[in-house]
Amino acid sequence: QVTLVESGGGLVQPGGSLRLSCTASGFTFGAYAMAWYRQVPGKEREFVARTGAAITYADSVKGRFTIFRDDAKNTVYLQMMSLTPEDTAVYYCFADGLFYNYWGQGTQVTVSS
Repeated sequence: QVTLVESGGGLVQPGGSLRLSCTASGFTFGAYAMAWYRQVPGKEREFVARTGAAITYADSVKGRFTIFRDDAKNTVYLQMMSLTPEDTAVYYCFADGLFYNYWGQGTQVTVSS
């Protein structure tokens, strides 16, 4: 059974930081590119960051967010800094494979004073 479990979300003040984690099981983690997406109500899910053959970021988070992975722990992280209210969303982990891909259940990040 494939699972992707995100954690680390919560309420943070503008300018603050959070680190999201996504721990995977049920597939060969090292064979997959891993990514983070986010979604706010009424809007489409949007790309945030990806680590695979290369590391890429959405322009809106470049320089503030860092994606990294620990294959020994089957975990991908998203370090978020200088958070703004516009970063408020549900953040989803995504495993991007050659034939299959998987989504996590999401974790809420709220940036508010």
